[in-house]
Amino acid sequence: MALFLLAFGVWSWIIWITFVKNLWASDNSWAPDGSATAFFVVHLVLAIVSFVLGTIIGVLGWRGLRAGRKV
Repeated sequence: MALFLLAFGVWSWIIWITFVKNLWASDNSWAPDGSATAFFVVHLVLAIVSFVLGTIIGVLGWRGLRAGRKV
């Protein structure tokens, strides 16, 4: 289970980094005046929350792996 959690945390970072890069490059993200659109803001918040949750899940997995090795 710990390995699964760690893998999920790593996978989450890989996926969301790619998503944010694509979001930044998207024409839907920027208004003609250069300001961020609501589309960009909502999806950036979603990505940030996913980074945080992926990190927490990955840390739990890492701690589980370390605890399993001490036994």
